[in-house]
Amino acid sequence: METVYFLGIDISKKTFNAALTCDGQNMHEMEIRNTAQEIRAFFAGLKTKVRLSQLIVCMEHTGIYGLPILDYLVKYNIKVCVVPGLQIKQSQGMTRGKNDKVDARRIAQYAFKNRNELVYWAPQRPMLQKLKALLILRERLIKTKNQLEVPISESKSYVHKELRKNVAKRCASSIAAIKKDIKSVDQDIKKLIKEDQQVQQQMKWATSVPGVGNVTALNVILATDEFKRISTVKKFACYTGVAPFEHRSGSSIRGKTRVSKMANMRIKTLLTLGSMSVVQSNPELKLYFERKISQGKNYWSVINAVRNKLISRIFACVQQQKVYQNNYANALA
Repeated sequence: METVYFLGIDISKKTFNAALTCDGQNMHEMEIRNTAQEIRAFFAGLKTKVRLSQLIVCMEHTGIYGLPILDYLVKYNIKVCVVPGLQIKQSQGMTRGKNDKVDARRIAQYAFKNRNELVYWAPQRPMLQKLKALLILRERLIKTKNQLEVPISESKSYVHKELRKNVAKRCASSIAAIKKDIKSVDQDIKKLIKEDQQVQQQMKWATSVPGVGNVTALNVILATDEFKRISTVKKFACYTGVAPFEHRSGSSIRGKTRVSKMANMRIKTLLTLGSMSVVQSNPELKLYFERKISQGKNYWSVINAVRNKLISRIFACVQQQKVYQNNYANALA
């Protein structure tokens, strides 16, 4: 059935503002408490005014605050699009002012204007959701551990020995507890992977690529939704901020080709660390790295080229369902 109504939702911690439109201009606006009970009541009332089969809901990425309404929409098969806030903002052109009510209206206008290009949101498999939550927790624990360990290590040359020892002693039990928690999370992640044949196989293929460890491979699998949401090397390179783009206009602006800062920085960092390691340990990539540097290429430009190689190899191995072969010979050679 053809879509007729567009519902823009701006979510905050305690409430969300909704704007309903059928033409992108006339809005029916509401404010609702962000609880499962209020959400059910809101859509029950909306059912009396519109057919939910003719409705598209559009909302921004808001992390955990959007989960209650997403759970309801998925349960009742209501079409929903989850769009980056920056994408909606840039689509509006030059605007002034901002509040929750205005934002809901602008999201509804965005959905109406882009109704033929909208991509509907679908939840990941429960297994992937659990793995994602554990990875986020692991990252937080490691960050907290580093916040305690790094200052103690850096103070060796500057702080009196007795004072430094006293500080280290006060932090020792906390650091030990965090390390224990990290180890426990790692064990939970390994257990979940072993229980899922599909993730286990993809991990095997991805980690066979030199420079790609378990954490990097798992982050790639989750970000691509098992290579279904992002299925091409170019799209993933763009998503992770390693795809180079031209920066020129006419004859007056001729900047260097550069990567975009709009990226998944977690995966970009993991790929960077993997690239810096593999050019030291892998003979093939070490030779490639040294050749490019000797040709006068910039260090980070070469590292970016290696990051793209790692991405290409991960996708090739997973999509062809094969482990990486260092001495692979082209059949046409």
